[in-house]
Amino acid sequence: MAFDAILPALAEALAARGYDALTPVQSAVIEPEAVGRDLVVSAQTGSGKTVAFGLAMAGELLDETGKAPPPAAPLALIIAPTRELALQVSREFIWLYGPTGARIATCVGGMDASKERRALNQGAQVVVGTPGRLRDHLERGALNLSALRAVVLDEADEMLDMGFREDLEEILDATPDGRRTLLFSATMPQSIVALARRYQKDALRISTVTDARGHGDISYQAVTVAPADIEHAVVNLLRLHDAPTAMLFCATRDNVRHLHASLTERGFGAVALSGEHSQNERNAALQALRDRRARVCVATDVAARGIDLPSLSLVIHVELPRDAETLQHRSGRTGRAGKKGVAVLLVPYPRRRRVEMMLRGAKIAAEWVSPPTPDDIRAADHERLLTALLQPVEIEEEDRALAEKLMAEKSPEDIAGLLVRAHRASLPAPEELIDVSAGLPARPDGPRPGFEDTVWFRMDIGRRQNADPRWVLPLLCRRGHITRSEIGAIRIAANETMFEVTRQIADRFAQAVQRTATDADDEGSVRIEAMDGKPREEAKRNRREDNAAGQHEARPYRKTLTPQTGGPRPSQGAGGPRSASSGGPRSGPSAGPRSGPSGGPRPPYGAGGPRKGPPGAGGKPYAGGGGGKPYAGGGGGKPARPGGGNKRPR
Repeated sequence: MAFDAILPALAEALAARGYDALTPVQSAVIEPEAVGRDLVVSAQTGSGKTVAFGLAMAGELLDETGKAPPPAAPLALIIAPTRELALQVSREFIWLYGPTGARIATCVGGMDASKERRALNQGAQVVVGTPGRLRDHLERGALNLSALRAVVLDEADEMLDMGFREDLEEILDATPDGRRTLLFSATMPQSIVALARRYQKDALRISTVTDARGHGDISYQAVTVAPADIEHAVVNLLRLHDAPTAMLFCATRDNVRHLHASLTERGFGAVALSGEHSQNERNAALQALRDRRARVCVATDVAARGIDLPSLSLVIHVELPRDAETLQHRSGRTGRAGKKGVAVLLVPYPRRRRVEMMLRGAKIAAEWVSPPTPDDIRAADHERLLTALLQPVEIEEEDRALAEKLMAEKSPEDIAGLLVRAHRASLPAPEELIDVSAGLPARPDGPRPGFEDTVWFRMDIGRRQNADPRWVLPLLCRRGHITRSEIGAIRIAANETMFEVTRQIADRFAQAVQRTATDADDEGSVRIEAMDGKPREEAKRNRREDNAAGQHEARPYRKTLTPQTGGPRPSQGAGGPRSASSGGPRSGPSAGPRSGPSGGPRPPYGAGGPRKGPPGAGGKPYAGGGGGKPYAGGGGGKPARPGGGNKRPR
């Protein structure tokens, strides 16, 4: 397809890159109404924004012949929030503007600043950089913006969120008044609107964001797992999909470090990418993924923007994203430029409803699937092996001679078996996972099939004793002589765990539990007993019984005036009611006064009457003499220390 509205040099570069059509945002920025104007562009992740603003600024960079003028002061400045995104933009501009002779200079934090200054001094038509490093070069006089014709703010919303407002304002204030300002942002918060109003004139608003926030080329899956099984689920997902490149997102650097080490130990070719790595380490990791020396990248959200790996087809959210926006940017690393991708969310079953709400709010239709089992993985391995071996290949004479020697020693069946065994030995072993369907609470539309009539039991261990379905389920099976499929919902509280079994096996289960109970300090000492009803019903009944039993027990003292005396309200404490007429000491079998030279320490609640202080002492709570305040002995009067003062005795 010919790109009629594009300069021939750029059209050739696009065709050589494999483009046969422009994306919606790329087409919108070269429309006649957009040429030469300031732009505010909203577009989804993976929609080709880099090429879009590359095409949009062609009129400012190239002459009538489609060539760039001799390098001098920069004609275009592109500002990106992260080093990875800036380097990605640089790579895109190198192939897009390569035929025009334009020179691209990159200025990002973590790289050699002296080399960047030399590149700027030698001249470059386009400068790409991060806000902090560009501001540093500007203040040192290495970056000359006097000839600037166009400036691009890529991922502007992210730069403001990261605190680069002052850097951006200083850079933009140093640019000429006549320059074009192209603002690209995935979202349009008020801060972006204010920035556009200050630095743009008669800007054209372009939006290609659709109502469905999930990218159309990304298939979303949600996998419910036990919290302790997340790492094993990651292994099985990597083995099942066998993606050329996969990206795994964690929330913290420590978790990235741990998961990377675990996958490397299991035999996966993995690299790590987080804020603790230097720029050279990040570049080496990304290059290893591009060269296929590594196939798995474990990263924090620092890698959620600006990473473009053509072979990336699988994204796994090992730890859930904090919001729908993060989910979108993480998942957007795959399904780019018309290619298909899969994004998988690993959902600990206690957090399933939160994830459902996030997906519903983001208008993302995710398919809820079970985690892959070892049988699923072995079946996929068989299909992949057969496909690989049945592909037509050219066999060299040396290999054919070796095959003939093998055929003379072993049968074809033995040789094929050895080949399969060698292939399987090179793959990381799949993991056995907990069947969390037995531990999930009942869904709103009713109980799990087969568990309409159940009996609830409790065991005297909970979260504080590190109860976890990973070992609770096998324990129940051993103690009760039942299978996992006969156990329904499991609810782990602070100090106890409640679970249900089908009514038809409840008696047999209870008898087996009694037979396997021991006094030894092992799993046989865990007490398991039947509950009277369901957990919530029993909890409500217990609260009612507790309230009924405690209606005559001590209640906290409340300082409420009574209509008879104006004194403190009597309290029904363990030491008996206070006198309504005098507000004096409590009476009762445990109401005896404490003795001490200065009133002594405060008694515990419900322990009884006042402290005894020196005669004539005031009525402050800790004084023990007169006065009508709680825990004070004698009559009314202003609190006073022994001897006439008003300080509390020490």
